[in-house]
Order: sequence, then structure tokens, then C-alpha cells
Amino acid sequence: MPREQFGTPNSGPVRRKKLFIKTYGCQMNVYDSARMADVLAPLGYETIDEPDGADLVVLNTCHIREKAAEKVFSDLGRLKPLKAARAKDQDPMLIAVAGCVAQAEGDALVARAPYVDIVMGPQTTHRLPELIARTHRSSGAVLDTDFPTDTKFDHLPPPRADGPTAFLSVQEGCDKFCTFCVVPYTRGAEYSRPAQAILDEARGLISAGVREITLLGQNVNAYHGDAIGSANTWSLGRLIRALADIDGLDRIRYTTSHPRDMDDELIETHATVPALMPYLHLPVQSGSSRVLEAMNRGHDRDTYYRIIERLRKGRPDIALSSDFIVGFPGESDADFADTMQLIEDIEFAQAFSFKYSPRPGTPAAENTDQVPDDTKAARLSALQSLLSQQQKAFNQASVGLHLPVLLTGPGRHEGQMVGRSPYLQPVHLDAPATDHGKIVMTEIKAAISNSLSAVAIDSTPESPSRKTATRVDAH
Repeated sequence: MPREQFGTPNSGPVRRKKLFIKTYGCQMNVYDSARMADVLAPLGYETIDEPDGADLVVLNTCHIREKAAEKVFSDLGRLKPLKAARAKDQDPMLIAVAGCVAQAEGDALVARAPYVDIVMGPQTTHRLPELIARTHRSSGAVLDTDFPTDTKFDHLPPPRADGPTAFLSVQEGCDKFCTFCVVPYTRGAEYSRPAQAILDEARGLISAGVREITLLGQNVNAYHGDAIGSANTWSLGRLIRALADIDGLDRIRYTTSHPRDMDDELIETHATVPALMPYLHLPVQSGSSRVLEAMNRGHDRDTYYRIIERLRKGRPDIALSSDFIVGFPGESDADFADTMQLIEDIEFAQAFSFKYSPRPGTPAAENTDQVPDDTKAARLSALQSLLSQQQKAFNQASVGLHLPVLLTGPGRHEGQMVGRSPYLQPVHLDAPATDHGKIVMTEIKAAISNSLSAVAIDSTPESPSRKTATRVDAH
């Protein structure tokens, strides 16, 4: 039996319960974790930073990275004695596994870790209170890995703002079926939220102090949500323009995009909407057209070059980020050389790179032409070295610029604040805590590892755009 029943709005104060959520992987999971906390808040749950003492532990999992499931089982192994100790005191701890590992391996997960109470897929976030209640009425794990016909967004409460930046999910799922990826199987088909719902959610966040919104989706630029006042749909570019018209929203970003969906309207939006930050994460995965075809990416090397050329023509200061997979089945030395050449040609401000690892159930996992691990490791080392050089060069080129910085929290030192430049670089500067949430004009003084140091200057930017990214001749 539970220690006490959940309270209701008319039953008096609700005893605060402790919730610990560990989030793996992508920003979509970060968003989902926040929404789980939102949906549990009316039931008396407050989040804590460690699992010890939690009434409910949620592992919100990701299946993209190598050995993702094993990492989850490792964490579950550490939770098992905590749960057992609580059971001896008749003070139960519930353990829930959510997200893509839960969706892909639900039955196997329960068989291997029978002490798990709840297994839930990424589309059932809104059902978590119901699943908790069901655990108190049944023995054994409660599984919910269906793809519901009604979207979870229709049942979630409005998100709570926590600082001047926020994620806003506009699209979920994937119809691309890249041969290395499990997302279409764990997140389901592409779904775009209606434009009106997104604008309403954005206004709520802005009224709570948010100044920068990052639009989220597995294929965010495949967005095609119901338009406002007509039977048509809006593209992502059209949605961004509508968001930019909302008073108080100073910065807009989006992730993760796909080259196949980088249409003319979105490229034009980058050129004409100052609130859309000059930083784009556009995963290419490989610089070899032959490998891209084997990946079923739907674009080739030359298409990617043309997209970047058009983006830079409209917005010359745009900074680029990407994803790379090395050692995809059948990748030759010449294919890898094409990837390195693409990186040298385009130059990236930041990038994520990984060795290919098979995902069960994906077509590439059945390919017999697997690249040896030592070859993958050598290629990854060379690729990451080049990307690191480019990131350092990009940061170093920022020294001397005047950049508007959105201050998001305290720095590591007394009297210091940290924020983000338009190019998503962490920036440290001396500023009072009362400046939290403000956009301040800075002069970049130094590039330190993966961040910048700056000083505030007496200037107010007309907008956080490239117009304020000017170089001074002070050094």
C-alpha cells in the first residue's frame, strides 16, 4: 500500500513527494522530462537532484547512442539496493523507465530488471499519473508503450518557465527511416502540432519571463502544422515568422533539422528574421554521396553544399553545427576522405561525432560489410581533431566582437554571470545577479577552451542579430 493517497484540489494540502529524473540523450528528452515534472507537480511531487530519498525515480532514456540500453541497466543496478532498503522500511520507492529504450525493449527490460515498476514510451508522458496509480493496484511492472491515437500534447498542462530560455516541442516522430536509426520505431510517425497551440504556449512562456525559445522536433523543419484560420498548413519558416511577431520573444532557435526539409521559405527566414539566431544544427552524417545513399538520407554531398551556400548568401555570419557518423558499414578510405574534405570546406563552429554502432532492428545492423573497430576509432580521432580545431578557430575569431549575450545564470566565480551568444557559445562576464534574464551587449575579450570571456559595455542592441556582431579595433 502507498504511504498515503494523493491529494485532490479540494482535499487540503498535499504532502510533498520527491521526484528524481535522469535524462539521457537529446533535447527532446530534456523537454519530455520537464513535462513529466509538470504533470506530477499537482500530485505533490517536487524534483530533487539525487535518487536517494526519492519516492519516484524516472530514467528518461535514449536509444541513439552506443550501448544505450546497457547504460540504463547499469543505472538500474545502482537503484536496486536503494529500492530494497526503502521496502524494508515500508517506505516504497517507485522506479520508472521512460523514453526510447523503454519503447524499444520494454518486455526485455522487465524480464531483466523485474524491480522496475513502470515502463513507458515517449508518447505516453501524459499518462504517468495514471501509471503510478496502477502500480498501487497491481503486482508486477506496468507497461505502456503504445502509440496513442490522441496526441500527448492534448493532455499535458502548460509548461512552466524556468529561466529566460525554454524548449517548445512543435514536431515529433520521423518518417525518414535512415538505415542506422531507431527513431521511427521508438517515436513513431511524424506529427506536427497545430500552429495556434504553439503560439499560445509561446505566449505563456514569454509572460513568465522567457526571452529565448528553442523549437524542438526529431525532424523539426519537417513541421507542417495546421494553420490558423484556414484548412492549410504552416511550414517551419511561417511558424517562426509568427513567433517573431510576439512581443517579448527576442530569440528563436530550432533543432534538430534535416537537409531534406531545408526548403526555400526556411532559408529565406534565416535571411530576413533577426530574431532567428544565426546558428544552425544541420546534420549531414557523412561527406560521401555513396555512404549517404546507403544511409537512406535522401540527399547527397552536393545538395548539402548548395544548402550551405544559399544559407550563407542570405545570412553571411551564420554558424553551423552538424552530426557525423564514421565507420558506417562499407565506408571506404575514400568515403572518409570525402567527409574530411566536406568539413574542411564548410567549417563548423561545433559538431557531434560518433562511431557507427548497430541498432537492433535497423537495416544497417544486418549489413555484413562492417568496418573494423580499430579503423572506426582511428577515423573518429582524426575527424574529432579537425572539428576541435575548427571550433577553437571559430571561438578565437569571436575575440574583439561586440555580441549581445542573454544572461541565463550565475557563473563559477563570485560576481560572475554566464549566458549565451547568438551563436550558442557560453559567455562568462562580471555582472550583477539582477541582470539574470537580460540581454546585455558585451565585448568578447578571450576564447577559453569551449567558452568565451567578455565584459559588458554601455550599449543596448536593437536586436540580438548579426547587426550587433561588430568588431572593434582595441587590440
